[in-house]
Amino acid sequence: MHDLTVSFGEKLGNSGTARSIVNNFFNYKHPKLKQRLLGIDFSNPMGLAAGFDKNARLTQFLPNFGFGFEEVGSITSLSCIGNPKPRLDRLPKSRGLVVNYGLCNSGADAILSRLVSLKYEFPLGISIAKTNSPETITKEDGIEDYKTCFEKVLKSKVGDYITVNISCPNAYGGEPFSMPENLNDLLAALSLVPRIKPVFVKIPADINQQELSELLVICRKYSMNGVIISNLTKDRKSKVINQEEIKDVIPKGGISGKPTFEKSNELIRFAYKNFGKELVIMGCGGVFCAEDAYRKIRIGASLIQLITGLIFQGPQLVCEINRGLVKFLERDGFANISEAVGIDS
Repeated sequence: MHDLTVSFGEKLGNSGTARSIVNNFFNYKHPKLKQRLLGIDFSNPMGLAAGFDKNARLTQFLPNFGFGFEEVGSITSLSCIGNPKPRLDRLPKSRGLVVNYGLCNSGADAILSRLVSLKYEFPLGISIAKTNSPETITKEDGIEDYKTCFEKVLKSKVGDYITVNISCPNAYGGEPFSMPENLNDLLAALSLVPRIKPVFVKIPADINQQELSELLVICRKYSMNGVIISNLTKDRKSKVINQEEIKDVIPKGGISGKPTFEKSNELIRFAYKNFGKELVIMGCGGVFCAEDAYRKIRIGASLIQLITGLIFQGPQLVCEINRGLVKFLERDGFANISEAVGIDS
């Protein structure tokens, strides 16, 4: 179903008529939602998170759905077929998905060569990750793999920012670069590459405040521009997950959606209070409505990413959220969305 959706969206993106029709129904613009962050102009704070448009097929279509930006990938230096099927399950009672794709993508060369000739109506982020292969398990090989992909993206000049995804829970070797020492070595290697655009780091969900602080200190040390908080959770025993429901789904994979909402909020609040003046925060995890997005903004997120809410709520969700955000801003007396960022932290 996911592949069919992407294929259909790509075809619609190639049709000016289809884009115009969708735009009339779903695209909502308002000056209160505009922001300029890190030299990038965002028409609104709502973005599609990496993990849906794995091979960057929807970049021409999504602006018409009301998104303010998109992050494609994660892409890797080499192509990857991903984990064995089945690799996706629904948790309707918990309002989440079990995801075990394993970074399947066509590889940096194929994806970037196609993107380089396109024009974009909104900011585009490129998420990079370590190739899901036994050959990248060691720290040294993993760093070299990241660096190769990082260099390819920069050389292509595609995209407005890069995200270093250190938190995919569904790949060979787990999440080795979510450990402070390993992250330090990775960012040290990437810092040797002259960079011409902002760089974010995507943070894991299943960490405490002390662990987050250690990671953010390292991000600051190597002049990262921002962080995305957070990725999937691996905690299947969480109180917010229906335990009868979880018994019947695929045994491997991280969990997205509502089970990540409070986890990510706790980390966002801490990050903003302690590092908000130095790092731009994108909030990701469990956004299903305008109230969810506004809560993340008020505790410190300047931008919001989602996937699962869109799958559960439907294609009108982003438009509904943007309209709702404007109502909240007007209610609370804010002239612009940026004024609400971190107000509750």
